[in-house]
Amino acid sequence: MKYLGLRLLHSALLLWGVSLLAFLFVAAAPGDFADALRLNPQVSGTTIAATRARYGLDKSFPIRYARWIGNVARGDLGYSFAYDAPVASLIWTRARNTLFLTIIATLVAWLIAVPLGVWSASRHHGAANIVSTGVSSLIAVPDILLALGFLYLAVQTGWFPTGGMVSVAFDQFGYWAKLRDLIAHLTLPTMTLVIGMLPVLAQHARAAVAEALDAPFIRSARAHGIPQRRLLFSYALPFAANPLISLFGLSLAALLSGSLLVEVIMSWPGLGPLILGAVESRDIYVVVASVLASTIFLLAGNWVSDLLLYANDPRIRAE
Repeated sequence: MKYLGLRLLHSALLLWGVSLLAFLFVAAAPGDFADALRLNPQVSGTTIAATRARYGLDKSFPIRYARWIGNVARGDLGYSFAYDAPVASLIWTRARNTLFLTIIATLVAWLIAVPLGVWSASRHHGAANIVSTGVSSLIAVPDILLALGFLYLAVQTGWFPTGGMVSVAFDQFGYWAKLRDLIAHLTLPTMTLVIGMLPVLAQHARAAVAEALDAPFIRSARAHGIPQRRLLFSYALPFAANPLISLFGLSLAALLSGSLLVEVIMSWPGLGPLILGAVESRDIYVVVASVLASTIFLLAGNWVSDLLLYANDPRIRAE
């Protein structure tokens, strides 16, 4: 319980620090939301002043931040200037879409990386070495280039949708048609994230399993005639699980940050386009809430890693 309490306190302090920095950086940027109204000659100075007063833009930074913290304590994340809607409703929909894409990409990446790492660690020559080298070379390809390449493929071939999460007539489809449509829209963003993260995961899995195969108890088990497949998946892989589980939280962070860029390029309705539009329009409460949502996802990934380590390693439970 003490460990849990410390982690909760650390998470709360981290969220507070992130919110303060995000609020400070957006507030320090030149101009605000009301400045865009000055470009319209039909909007009077009185209207602009009333808009600034309505949204509290005429107050100093400490006052605005203190009011926002008080509202957050009551479950109110603020009001969006650009969308004219509560921030909480905007964030929930976009964060759900980002989380959905990230979870799918994480599962696919790990389901490919772990068997690939085990296979290449157990076979140091031939096809395994060639495949491992080819996968490792993908680390030099930037995520933005992958996204643009897949988008070009979709435009030229018409095999996949070029953007969005579902088709316009999605509500009129049957169940299986809806599922196919969602998978079609999900394929290219997921492939971009998976290919971008796969080299790192596969190399770590290979290194962890190779180190486990050199352990004395593995050599002893091999000498007792235990089959290679059982040796790999029943002995070596559980022994190598701890570093891979620790990597899980980092991989989720990398995929989440990469997904924001992919969402903007491929028009996936997640946090990425929302943050970009909010920054351009100086929609400060949307920016801060979006950054906080991303931070919460990262903390959740680290919490899942800690729970998996606790379940896998009896030494941690003993401590």
